[in-house]
Amino acid sequence: MDNQTFYITTPIYYPNDKLHIGHAYSTTVADTLARYKRLRGYDVRYLTGTDEHGQKLQQRAEAAGKAPQAFVDDIVVWIQALWQRLDISYDDFIRTTEDRHKTVVQAIFAKLLEQGDIYLGEYEGWYCTPCESFWTERQLKDGRCSDCGGPVGLVREPAYFFRVSRYADRLIEYYETHPDFIVPASRKHEMLNNFLLPGLEDLCVSRTTFSWGIPVPGHPEHVIYVWLDALTNYITALGYMSGDPDLEARFAHYWPADVHVMAKEIVRFHAIYWPIILMALDLPLPKQIVGHGWLLMKDGKMSKSKGNVIDPNLLVDRYGSDALRYFLLREIPFGQDGVFTLEALMERLNFDLANDLGNLVHRSLAMLERFCGGVIPSSAAITQLESDYATLIGETVSQVEDALDRFEFGPALSAIWTVVRRANRYIDETAPWALHKAGDRDRLNTVLYTVFEAIRSVSVLLQPFMPNTSPSIWSQMGLSPGESTSWESAKHFGMLPSGLRTKKGEPIFPRLDVAAELAALDELTDSKGAQPAHVTRETEPGKSPDAASVQSGSADAPSTNVSVAQEPATPQLEQIDIADFGRVDLRAARVVAAERIPKADKLLKLQLDVGGELRQVVSGIAQHYTPQELLGRQVILVANLKPVTLRGVESHGMILAASDGDRLTLATLADGIAPGMKVK
Repeated sequence: MDNQTFYITTPIYYPNDKLHIGHAYSTTVADTLARYKRLRGYDVRYLTGTDEHGQKLQQRAEAAGKAPQAFVDDIVVWIQALWQRLDISYDDFIRTTEDRHKTVVQAIFAKLLEQGDIYLGEYEGWYCTPCESFWTERQLKDGRCSDCGGPVGLVREPAYFFRVSRYADRLIEYYETHPDFIVPASRKHEMLNNFLLPGLEDLCVSRTTFSWGIPVPGHPEHVIYVWLDALTNYITALGYMSGDPDLEARFAHYWPADVHVMAKEIVRFHAIYWPIILMALDLPLPKQIVGHGWLLMKDGKMSKSKGNVIDPNLLVDRYGSDALRYFLLREIPFGQDGVFTLEALMERLNFDLANDLGNLVHRSLAMLERFCGGVIPSSAAITQLESDYATLIGETVSQVEDALDRFEFGPALSAIWTVVRRANRYIDETAPWALHKAGDRDRLNTVLYTVFEAIRSVSVLLQPFMPNTSPSIWSQMGLSPGESTSWESAKHFGMLPSGLRTKKGEPIFPRLDVAAELAALDELTDSKGAQPAHVTRETEPGKSPDAASVQSGSADAPSTNVSVAQEPATPQLEQIDIADFGRVDLRAARVVAAERIPKADKLLKLQLDVGGELRQVVSGIAQHYTPQELLGRQVILVANLKPVTLRGVESHGMILAASDGDRLTLATLADGIAPGMKVK
């Protein structure tokens, strides 16, 4: 494994302004994968950087009264500082204004020109300056840019063209023989149906109407157009055609790239033009092009022109980088659009980080200090309870690995949180305080060791996602990085050394006053030119966020109050009064058992503790939740429904959930709510 390489890249960002949280998402995704692969023993190369040429940037610099290079230098310093604050562990930061890039781009241009892939002609067509994109009449949408929807202008100028049409059939064949080349598959179908199959136009690769770019060798009145300049950063940064034997050896070592990560709007350039450039250079193609969705606000896509961007620095200042990283990775379904809201952020921080993880670590350290003088004991005899928990942790490691290999960051974290919540429930079930009072030292030692061994495993698995949280946990546990904190160690229960002296500190994630935080963040974002983010949590891709269903809670973020501010009732719904609502008996219930119903793909049979009464409920959530991840959940039961029989199984009530398109989310309650309590 030590010799296996993993080369991953982000898009290189356009420094015409400061970046927003959407850019932070792309970079955090790539960083998580890079960290994970390092932990697995891979030789990782992680590249990010900035794309610093083009007409739009030249215009911005002129408007600011600065030279283009000075203008971008200031913004690049800001970007690099942001990546440092978000703990982005890149190995190289490429700037397209660096000589190591410019000289190789000119050499690539000359090579393609010499072999007849580039020719001189005249361009006449539609051009979008903000997107740096040329469009044919057929590709425009209602006469506007197909990407941003903005105005386009008719351009006519001498230009060099790349004969991309020469390679179109070869690229289509490559798509067919490499089904995982573009992720998700929907992006591949878009490339085929919208661009390749209708016929690929040759690509304009030089401009003469502006000067801020890399001059064409021998023809300095032309500058090399952005995509031939920008896309080649992935190989110039490695040392391709550098003339330096050591750098060219590095290129041979790492290329082809394993993963190019980007937002969906630039998949076209990476999945069509970039492979064709590589084909023309007789180089291997990257293994995967991964296009994630957009981070949306209430009024649509986050953008600087709309003034609805969120500065990641504001959130890092207030909550720390790990909290922001966790939210982005857990909340946004990879490959789909997701909506950023401050309410959703508060839910994740309070329920997942403070209530679940932070509370687990803090309460465990407090018990250890009280019952064992702060020293982790040796385990005595174990029961089936500990054996089952060890099995769960081993299975969770495999689930996390499989999820990360599929770019499913939310499900990976959800699997880890199954272990976290099981640890909290294990403490309640074994009651260490009662064991201490009864003087059952052996059982107490086993329970406390099991708890801290679970915390150790969780801390190991969190390293790629939350790089500061794991060392913070280890510090309080008295655990030094080493064999027992390696990725492999999470697979083996019992790797925690006994005798460690712990030191309980402040909670790693304190609980927040939601109302105060929302007020403070609204003020901060308003003062920075961003729109308040008080909108519904997520929308179905392609649907206006305003039309999204109101969510009463998330699958993994319980709420102690199911009342949610929502849009006025639609005219089609009959209004009810408080007396009608009072007829519905809502009760807190805890899931104590769950199993699938044979030959019923959508149904689960649940056993619910409703304050001393055991209630059986059949629920159509099997396609959204596994039986294992439901155990211990605090759900909301409609307790006074008439019994029904579904697939031969009696159901005495219904649990509440919200749906949004194909997504279904349980409405859940905090662990402190006792089963049987009435929900009002």
